[in-house]
Amino acid sequence: MSTTIGMRELKNKASKIVQTVRDEMVEYIITVKGKPVAVLRPFTSEDAAKLKQDEVDAYLAELRVLADQVADAWQSSKSGVELIEEQRR
Repeated sequence: MSTTIGMRELKNKASKIVQTVRDEMVEYIITVKGKPVAVLRPFTSEDAAKLKQDEVDAYLAELRVLADQVADAWQSSKSGVELIEEQRR
């Protein structure tokens, strides 16, 4: 169920509206000058899973950039694995 709400009312009743969204799972369509501009809806378990996956993807992308930087700067003729094996002897 969606309820339309103007920006002024949203600003004046923000705490109550967010509480209603959380407790009653109500969805609000927010309008500016009568035109819809956004939707305020409950945060679902699917949203939480997507947020977590986005964080993991961003972290992995940073690791890939770091790996590329290390590879570009690598000057030894031996691999990192070979160098570590030599240290273990």
